[in-house]
Amino acid sequence: MTMSAKDTNASTHQPIWLQEYIDSPERQIHLYKKTLRILILSQIFGGAGLGAGITVGALLAQDMLGTENAAGIPTALFTLGSAGAALLIGRSSQRFGRRAGLAGGFLAGGLGAIGVIIAALTNSIPLLFISLFIYGAGTASNLQARYAGTDLATDKQRATAASMAMVSTTLGAVVGPNLVNRMGAFADSIGVPTLAGPFILSAAAFIIAGLFILILLRPDPLVVSTAIANAKKKDDSVQTGTNFKNATINKKGVVVGAVIMILTQFVMAAIMTMTPIHMGHHGHGLGEVGLVIGFHIAAMYLPSPLTGILVDKLGRITMAVASGATLLASGLVAAFTPVGSMPLLTLALVLLGLGWNFGLISGTALIIDSTHPSVRAKTQGSVDVLFALSGAAGGGVSGMVVAHSSFAALSLSGAILSLVLIPVVVWSRKSPSKEL
Repeated sequence: MTMSAKDTNASTHQPIWLQEYIDSPERQIHLYKKTLRILILSQIFGGAGLGAGITVGALLAQDMLGTENAAGIPTALFTLGSAGAALLIGRSSQRFGRRAGLAGGFLAGGLGAIGVIIAALTNSIPLLFISLFIYGAGTASNLQARYAGTDLATDKQRATAASMAMVSTTLGAVVGPNLVNRMGAFADSIGVPTLAGPFILSAAAFIIAGLFILILLRPDPLVVSTAIANAKKKDDSVQTGTNFKNATINKKGVVVGAVIMILTQFVMAAIMTMTPIHMGHHGHGLGEVGLVIGFHIAAMYLPSPLTGILVDKLGRITMAVASGATLLASGLVAAFTPVGSMPLLTLALVLLGLGWNFGLISGTALIIDSTHPSVRAKTQGSVDVLFALSGAAGGGVSGMVVAHSSFAALSLSGAILSLVLIPVVVWSRKSPSKEL
């Protein structure tokens, strides 16, 4: 039976199986590698569930609502759902371990995708909105899986470990958008609206990912890492909860990491959300939309192993600066790309994904560096709430900006906003906070 993280913290007398991990670095390494293998397998399916839904969500809403002013609503809804799920996943992971939190999120995301299909069949707008909100839970699990990969990593492996959990998302996330035509045809053949077809793939993929985590992620890496960290603690007050929060969190490190992630998410979500609509206005078909979004999502995840190494070697702040510069370039390319130019639009979306990747991994590493395992999952969940809300804001605002201005204006605004990372970096270096 797997102990909860709370039970692990409450007692200094560990079960025999847990004490064996505390006493054996070899067993810790073995569990670390096993955890990464399981996460890689589940993330392949999770990425497919994420990529397929993102590609056609805005188009489905536009079709059902009959206006493009609300095209940003799907992104806003499933990112709001992701925010709520991130908080629940973080807290349940802290209490019961990563397995319960991540599996629950993936399974809920699968149910949300099924709800979207039913909404399209019945032309029910309320059900569509509710289902997109629930669908966001799969996105939250997809992102928080990167933290599970770091639970048993050493200080010099954290960014690399997070990146290994993320890169496996690439296969599913690239394949998903490029199956939209086939899934649309399959949907037609069974009497489901074409644009709801990719959500059939999303439902199956999220449910499979959840079952992999639920069945295979044993023993739980967060439970083990918390026990190992507590065993190394000499201060009895941390064990009993006295000054628990202050003793286990580097607040400045968490703030800097969170700001980096929030800014990059806002810029990425805003531009990505309106790209399918922009392409549709200029004669590009669903297949071309899937191709561009596929390249974008590949850039979000595929460079992760190299990014992780660079974050560990060059430093978190250096790669945060690289994130801002890359997002700036993306916004400028998108803003000044000639109408209908597939190559340049693809380049802009690739740069957008790459800048997001740099920001997410560097920010993630900063947050892990700044927290003790006994409060890490809860803190990560809270930060991911803000991360998701930032995406919701970007997606929700993007439709209104384009409707009242242009896609170029939206892209240029994103480029300018990415420069905010500069004062954040200056502040972080001006008065370094004490390490944990």
